[in-house]
Amino acid sequence: MDDKEYSNVYSIPANYTDSGKLFGGMLETRNTIETVLLVLLVGYPELAWITATAAVKVVLAVVTLLPLCVFGLMGISGDSLTQYVARIIRFGIRRRKLHLRRVGHRYAHTKTPKKYRKPKRRNT
Repeated sequence: MDDKEYSNVYSIPANYTDSGKLFGGMLETRNTIETVLLVLLVGYPELAWITATAAVKVVLAVVTLLPLCVFGLMGISGDSLTQYVARIIRFGIRRRKLHLRRVGHRYAHTKTPKKYRKPKRRNT
């Protein structure tokens, strides 16, 4: 009888989780769509309304739109730009102030003064 060892260990390919991404798993679909919209919103007015030569427009596009495009495709800490902005807004709405009392400190116990009330008039 042959005593062959069988290995049940299988390697997981690197592109296993790349489904739903563009360009072979390099770009996320959400980031790509947001970047296209962002570049259109910023780039069209910049290139259409500026009265300059074509060379100046190309330089402006390279200086402003190319970094904006890279920033939009990368995202911030793994999130898309809209997810990041939503987290900032959600934090601003839900933030709390924590008031911690110090251990061993004796706080002054003061009574709040009561408001003065006028005595009610009796109808006679």
